[in-house]
Amino acid sequence: MVFAAPNDALARAEGVLDADPSPLHASVAHQVIGIWQRDWGDMRIALYHLRRARDLAARAESADREADVLAALGVALVHAGRTQQGLAALERGVERGSGHTRARVLFRRAYARWVLGQHREALEDVRRAIPVLRQMDDVIWTARALTLRATVHLALGAVDRADADFTAAEALWDTTGQEHDKADAVESRGLAAFRSGDVPAALRLLDEAEERYAKLGTPTFMLNIRRCEVLMAAGLAPEALAEADAAIGVLDGIGGQSTRKAELLLAAARAARLAGDAHTAIARADMAVRLFAGQRRSWWETHARLVLIEARVAAGRSSGRLVADTAAVAERLASFGAPAAPEASLLAGRMALALGWRADAERHLRDAARSRRSGPPLARMTGWAAQALRARAAGSGRGVLEACRRGLDVLDAHRMTLGASELRARATAQGAELAALAQQASLESGSPRRLLVWSERWRATALSTPPTRPPADPELQSALTAFREIAARAEEARSEDRPILTLEREQRRLEREIRSRTLHLRGDAPGDGYRFDAGRLLERLGEDGVRLVELAVLDGRVQVLLCGQGRVRRFEAGLLADAETEAEHVQAGLRRLAHPGAEGRLAVVEAAGRCLEKLLLGPAAAQLGDGPVVIVPPARLHRVPWALLPSLRERVLSVSPSASSWLRARETEAPAGGRQVLVRGPGLATGGAEVPHLAGRYGGAVVLEHADARVPRVLEELDGAALAHIAAHGTFRADSPLFSSLRMADGPIVVHDFERLDRSPYRIILSCCDTARFASVGADELLGLVTALLPLGTAGVVACTAPVNDAAVVPLMLALHKGLSEGLSLAEALRDARAALPGDALHQATGWAFSAFGAA
Repeated sequence: MVFAAPNDALARAEGVLDADPSPLHASVAHQVIGIWQRDWGDMRIALYHLRRARDLAARAESADREADVLAALGVALVHAGRTQQGLAALERGVERGSGHTRARVLFRRAYARWVLGQHREALEDVRRAIPVLRQMDDVIWTARALTLRATVHLALGAVDRADADFTAAEALWDTTGQEHDKADAVESRGLAAFRSGDVPAALRLLDEAEERYAKLGTPTFMLNIRRCEVLMAAGLAPEALAEADAAIGVLDGIGGQSTRKAELLLAAARAARLAGDAHTAIARADMAVRLFAGQRRSWWETHARLVLIEARVAAGRSSGRLVADTAAVAERLASFGAPAAPEASLLAGRMALALGWRADAERHLRDAARSRRSGPPLARMTGWAAQALRARAAGSGRGVLEACRRGLDVLDAHRMTLGASELRARATAQGAELAALAQQASLESGSPRRLLVWSERWRATALSTPPTRPPADPELQSALTAFREIAARAEEARSEDRPILTLEREQRRLEREIRSRTLHLRGDAPGDGYRFDAGRLLERLGEDGVRLVELAVLDGRVQVLLCGQGRVRRFEAGLLADAETEAEHVQAGLRRLAHPGAEGRLAVVEAAGRCLEKLLLGPAAAQLGDGPVVIVPPARLHRVPWALLPSLRERVLSVSPSASSWLRARETEAPAGGRQVLVRGPGLATGGAEVPHLAGRYGGAVVLEHADARVPRVLEELDGAALAHIAAHGTFRADSPLFSSLRMADGPIVVHDFERLDRSPYRIILSCCDTARFASVGADELLGLVTALLPLGTAGVVACTAPVNDAAVVPLMLALHKGLSEGLSLAEALRDARAALPGDALHQATGWAFSAFGAA
């Protein structure tokens, strides 16, 4: 019962002991309590009960009973970090047991050896156990053995063999009532899905397993470890670190398994390194190494040593000794058959190159490059990164570009299996090194056009296709509705100074549920095979008389690629770090100017704009001609108010996440019918004063305000509209950008809502603060309200990158729509609207804060 209904089994066992049982029955009861405490409670209590069970079995003079208890005790001792004692108990159990019992003991010794990382020995034990268990028609233990064998195969990288065993085990579990084992099987299938590269399926299965465990009331430390691994692969390292640390806290609180604590520390170390927290990674990895060493778990200790080395390198440490240590780790991992061996070889090769040790670097990189032909996507990318470094060391620019192309193709295919835009964006971080190597090789080749192509190759790729939409997910819809209601109640309570702690807790729970369901979505298309064509871009720019300025960053310096008049020219500008600092100063100045009485700051802000121009455009500023300009900035410069720069101030100016996005927007056709939708949300200082005026300008426009401005109705009217104007408070969520929102009558409308539209409005104007703020994630990706609209059919957006004065927005919006009604584009109308504003600091700052995105 202990793996079918754990808590019921515990109560029954305690009842047996209260009834003065025989030694045989008392041995069984103590063993059940020991197993329960071993897996879900205090290890000290577990060891006490299992030793009592062993002694009582000896008194009962039952060799098979004694062998069975010795197996459970041996596993507990291994989990407690007493490896030699545990293996000795298991060996004694094998000797004492016979037939059926001996096969069960062999299974548990195989499990202990898997925990210790002794994978080949584990396979041998389980290979000996399975035929006997099948012969005895022992369905439960056969299913357990198949599940274990599959898990060991996964550790060795044999995904196909693991799939076969998992399938066979699942068929057996369906005939039993072993609920805990069934949950474990679902969890294991999640791990298999991850190993085969299917992150959405892995997350879905792990969440399903967690729900099953929750019904049984048992902790889920192994599940926590596996989910951390999947979250890290999905680019969600901070969340993985939080999950690992929380699980360590729970484990320490109950005095749980030492083995699981070491594995959680290793997961936390990996997550901290990927999250950029090298010092936390070093601390966690060092503790994991010490625990694994004390537990005599060489396989695990070697993996922890690799993470410790990676963290030290990330902290800026590098030496010949570290190269030698990394090479030794790589060799040891290879001897274990561990899939992480190429990662260690790549690190050793990278460090050897930095030290100028060409021969050593070539040897290590050659070993790492072998993984490029097979295995899961991230292992193949490791191989292609090694191959690119080999080519670079050999002076072959062509070889570098070919390896980078092949590696990024692998990652492209992997990204397209992800349905959620967030996962697609975050996954690009795994290609950052390849993209940087290709850009550097392109720069060294002296070809600006080639540098443009590679700058585009890995820029804003998450926007290249729309996120996958659930066809009809009532649970997601229900969660979004509940989230909206709770958020509205929290906002009301906040305005009335009432307690909101409970409401905020429920809102966070609903956010987790919504996000979890969207991360489960699998990509429904292999991608359109689109490749950026520089010739096509130049042709389109020539037709429109437009100059496109793409900013690439190499070695921390801004490279300006000026496209137009049939050619691409390169100019070198300032340091990215200096530009980011200056952009923050500008943002602070615009915030001040949004309030009356700050006119004295205007000259300071304008001076900062001149400084930004030198840092971002350099000599290219004098080469822009007099026509329209499109700016394509890197993600880290998304908050620059480009209209403030002197050379751009009087121009028709638009911003795009990539040249490819601009091309797509330029070629997007407006929907037939030309419906206009005007939305006015609650709580605006001006009451959305421009909306009644616009309703008069656009006869027949759909006007949604007061009780009509509810999210379901707003989404219904926005779908497929030609023009939408939304006057509503915007809230940007840096912690969770896809919950950035616009406030409607019934609560917030969030990015997840917009992603359910069949087609977002062709043009959309967002007239309030914080609507054009983004989170920079992945290699060069942006998550936020505007970027959610662009892949869904929106060709142009006007939105705000800084806080603005609500009253000053009204004349700007009226002038903007006047230009649109005269047939101008968004960028043209915004340029003319700025010029029509009063010349005071308040109105000037308001005009600079708005940008036109896209090409409509």
